[in-house]
Amino acid sequence: MKQKKPIVQGVKEKGYKLKRIRVDDEELELINNLRTLWNEAIDNGLNPKEVKHGWIKKEGASLFLKNHAYTSPEQSKIEKTFEKLIEDFKQYSPQYPTIKRDKQDNAHLLVISPADVHIGKLCRSFETGEEYNQQIAVKRVLEGVNGILNKVQSFKIDKILFIIGNDVLHTDTPNKTTKGTHQDTDGMWYDNFRTAVKLYVDVIERLLTVADVHVDFNPSNHDYQSGWFFSQLLEAHFRLSQNITFNCDISHRKYFHYHDNLIGSSHGDGAKTQDLPLLMAHEAKQWSSCKHKYIYTHHLHHKVSKDYLGVCVEALRSPSGTDSWHHINGYQHAPKALEGFLHDKLHGQVARFTHIF
Repeated sequence: MKQKKPIVQGVKEKGYKLKRIRVDDEELELINNLRTLWNEAIDNGLNPKEVKHGWIKKEGASLFLKNHAYTSPEQSKIEKTFEKLIEDFKQYSPQYPTIKRDKQDNAHLLVISPADVHIGKLCRSFETGEEYNQQIAVKRVLEGVNGILNKVQSFKIDKILFIIGNDVLHTDTPNKTTKGTHQDTDGMWYDNFRTAVKLYVDVIERLLTVADVHVDFNPSNHDYQSGWFFSQLLEAHFRLSQNITFNCDISHRKYFHYHDNLIGSSHGDGAKTQDLPLLMAHEAKQWSSCKHKYIYTHHLHHKVSKDYLGVCVEALRSPSGTDSWHHINGYQHAPKALEGFLHDKLHGQVARFTHIF
């Protein structure tokens, strides 16, 4: 009589159906040895959450561990520090008085997006032909925003879409981008972070004197983590203001609806440019109700604009300077600028403003 193989009961987990598998005696013994080995390791003080990868070996069994959800102690400490910082900001958020605005006829939406500011980038004229550092970055953003506001004084504005993120910081960790690419930097990472927060608080306060503001945050490749923390601090700072709204979730693409305008924004380092219109059609619930559709991207540091069957995808210029890497590869000499766009309620984008440095 043929001996039946033992049955090992599968574990029912979320997203998986309960399954039964048949194994032979040798495989069953190996599984039991691994279970025993794992339990002994835990009994001896092993915390699976603190293990990135490793081997546990014993006679008759060897177990390799790899934790895809592992967070290093340093990384965990940084995250906890920022979480505490955000909570502290909420405790001391300033009380902004509510601004009551009169309804305006023939008013417009003003879109302002400081693209790829790269606070902390270091550029030396000795090598690249131009200087750029933390203070130049601050000066250019303030000058550029005020320059655009001066240019639109003859227009009525009832809403401002302020797009933030998009490599506002040059690095995510000291001297490195999110993926670990080394960068030449000006200043310490924490000084650059604090400078960015203060700068954008000043800019938003300036914009609030003109019209109510909505802020969209675009995560980006240089500062995927620290840029998000930056956006959370801004939102916490202005949480008591009734004249400003935020969308600072981590989604890579954002959409804003203004009357007959559907306006998307993304950093530009993810989905292919030609795929963005179709993604907008799937992701933006106002797609069918809006006649005019635009997507503002960043990342390239130079102007690109193209229509895709009714959707205009436009890459914005950057105010940041040329560092060593860009100079070596010849990615320079595009105009350094900060851009703004005026959208009519019925006719879409009717004007653009460029402040060139």
